[in-house]
Parts: sequence; structure tokens; C-alpha cells
Amino acid sequence: MRAVIPYKKAGAKSRLSPVLSLQEREEFVELMLNQVIDCITEAVIENVDILSPSGYGLEAMKKARVLLDEKDLNEALNSYLEEEDGPVLIVMADLPLLSPEHVKEITSTEKDICIVPGKGGGTNAIFIKNPSKYRVRYYGSSFLTHCSIAADFGQSFEIYDSFLAGTDIDEPEDLVELLIHGKGPAKDYINRKFKLAVSRGRVILVPL
Repeated sequence: MRAVIPYKKAGAKSRLSPVLSLQEREEFVELMLNQVIDCITEAVIENVDILSPSGYGLEAMKKARVLLDEKDLNEALNSYLEEEDGPVLIVMADLPLLSPEHVKEITSTEKDICIVPGKGGGTNAIFIKNPSKYRVRYYGSSFLTHCSIAADFGQSFEIYDSFLAGTDIDEPEDLVELLIHGKGPAKDYINRKFKLAVSRGRVILVPL
């Protein structure tokens, strides 16, 4: 079994720019990436690949194999799947609430494919037992698309519905969830810059 993590550090997470500078965003995504790698390896998946269009920020990476591919996300991942003949777990790099237990449950599915939905119709992870019989199509409502692709390929699939595994960090309000539910270096980094407060009955992020 292999796990692959699509990753791009340069100019990362532009939607967090209202609260984090470019340098802070790049530091933050690197922390999230390493936390996801550690989560996967703790779940006893030893073969972890990082798929990136650039080696920027990955020069000293020792925890995973770095594969460079300048094609867009879908082309790069589908090329990767074409080369694999064993099970593959695709995991996004911005999932600091993901745990080894989640990974174990996702990869223990009895179905051909397990799909982890993200916020707003996205896809946070996909476990594919037969990579030659599946292709990915991210962007837009990719969760529904990935369910349809499984059906089109005649592959049985399971939906892994989890708040923590389904929380990807894209918007400033997502940092609230990280501070409430998270742990580890990514949370510690944000905790040094923000605190939680209540406004109009909702928890919000406030700079320190």
C-alpha cells in the first residue's frame, strides 16, 4: 500500500491571506504536511509519496519520497495511479485534524474505494484498492464526481463521513476548528498568533 499527498508550498493558501502573511501561510502548510505524513506513518503505512509541481520547501524532506510533476493536479494524480498496481491512499496535505485511527478505518474498508468528503463538496481523501480501475477529478463538487466515477468504473465504494477527517483548512474560520479540536504543531503555530473569542453567539478568531 502507498499513500500520496499532493502538495504545493509556493503561494499556499491564498484564502488565508486576510489573517496570515505569505511567509506565515507557507510555514503553516509545511507544518500541516508534516503532521499528515506523521499521521499516515503512525497508521503503519510506510510508503508515503509527496506529489508536487515544485521542489520548493521539500529540499530537506526525509519522511517521504518526493515526486515532481508540473502537470495539473488531476493529470499528475492520474499519471501516478497508472503507475501503481497496489492500493493507493490519496490524502490532502491540509488535514491537521486527521488521526492515525481515521487512516486505519479508511484503509480497512471492505469496498473497492473509500471516499472522504470535505467541506463544500470537496474530497479530502480517497482509498483506491485497484488504481488501474479508477481516475480522480478534483475541483468543483469533486466528492459527487468521485462517487460517480466509482460507479462508472463498476467499483463499489464507501463514504467515510467524519467531521475531523472532513475538515480541511482553507478559510480563516477553519482555523477556529483547528484551535478547538486540533493538536500538534499546526495547532501550536496558530495558537501563538490567535485566540478564540465569542461574537454574536459564535466562536471567532482574534489576533493576539
